[in-house]
Amino acid sequence: MELNEIQRASQEQFAKQSDRYGRGHILQNVDDVRAACDHLKLPVRAQVLDVSTGGGHTEIFFASLGHDVTLSDLTQPMLDRASTLAREQGFAVKTQQHSAELFPFANDSFDLVTCRVAAHHFSSPDYFVRESARVLRGGGALLVIDGTVEDDQAEAEEWSHRVEKLRDPSHNRFITPRNWRRTCEAAGLSVTHWGLTPFKQPDLNWYFETAATTPENRAQVLELIRTAPESARKLFRLGEEDGKIVWWWQRMTLVATKP
Repeated sequence: MELNEIQRASQEQFAKQSDRYGRGHILQNVDDVRAACDHLKLPVRAQVLDVSTGGGHTEIFFASLGHDVTLSDLTQPMLDRASTLAREQGFAVKTQQHSAELFPFANDSFDLVTCRVAAHHFSSPDYFVRESARVLRGGGALLVIDGTVEDDQAEAEEWSHRVEKLRDPSHNRFITPRNWRRTCEAAGLSVTHWGLTPFKQPDLNWYFETAATTPENRAQVLELIRTAPESARKLFRLGEEDGKIVWWWQRMTLVATKP
């Protein structure tokens, strides 16, 4: 599998940090996925593909509903840990290693493609959406949950990008809701639901540890927070609680269906 520079950085980062994404990770709380189900129309036993599955929490949830799930990821250690976690909970899942920009599946193979808190690492979100549209059956849906910055907040978006890139160099870019909708429509999908939900992040040191941020980059992030523009302070609700730096990430949920 030939990878580009962005894909290699992501693969290396998550292979190194895969042990941090299993039990106890904040993504084990799937309330956001559960809420998104209100906007999905799935058959009783759907074929579900989770792209960049990470710890596998999203697809374990869908497996618990009785669906047939496939976990996919660019990083084999992530797949190994996710499939082990699923097996420990009594669920049989399939796994497939591949990039988010090229799927090794036939056209019209799945009823649902999911991607949760991963797309900001992709080298080409356009290719990811096109591939998702290709493998979806008619009436199937793409569910994307990811960090974003609301439309028309250029200064805050640029500040957020600098922080995220320093914290985790495998980060590529958050995509604004408007650009997500355009990308889906260009791929022939119809956006049937989208919304933004503030999501309180754990303290900054937890975030540093999860990404193994270098001491030099931690210092630069702290300086960016100290000098953050008012637009970023207001949008992300930057502050301190009990001596810890906290903020509210903007999390987008988007559902796009295939005719």
